[in-house]
Amino acid sequence: MKAILCADNNWAIGRNGKVLASIQSDLRFFREKTEGYVVVMGRKTLESLPGGRPLDNRINIVLSRNTGLKVSGATVVHSKHELIQELAKYDSDDIFIIGGGHIYELLLPYCDTAYVTKLDYSYEADTWAPNLDYMPEWVLAEESEEQTCFDIEFTFRTYKRKYRTSLPTE
Repeated sequence: MKAILCADNNWAIGRNGKVLASIQSDLRFFREKTEGYVVVMGRKTLESLPGGRPLDNRINIVLSRNTGLKVSGATVVHSKHELIQELAKYDSDDIFIIGGGHIYELLLPYCDTAYVTKLDYSYEADTWAPNLDYMPEWVLAEESEEQTCFDIEFTFRTYKRKYRTSLPTE
């Protein structure tokens, strides 16, 4: 599995249900990486998407404790166990974890690659992703040259896990 996210200097990823910055090249990168694949998200991430709807041209899986939640165009699961059962239907190389913070914490141990758009700024936030720079099992494998969008400086980073772990079978 792969994680894909946009994080600031403190690994913050959102505030009040919204992303911290909207950068066209980051949105394009996200679309190019995830189209045609499985995306896994929490309910709040789903609600933050355009129109609060699942992403087109992808298999959308939403994890929510709300057992009454029904989402047209997405599979909704209600526990880690249900999520693992659903993910077992797909090749792990075809799965992208797209947020939010709880989902990254839950599934990052099973990812082998993380695509991070790293913003050179510290925003006020209420949602964070795990800081891969401080996790010994992750290494920074690639980093683009610094880019700028208006006054936001950022790089595209690829992190690799030193060893591969698989989803539990139960």
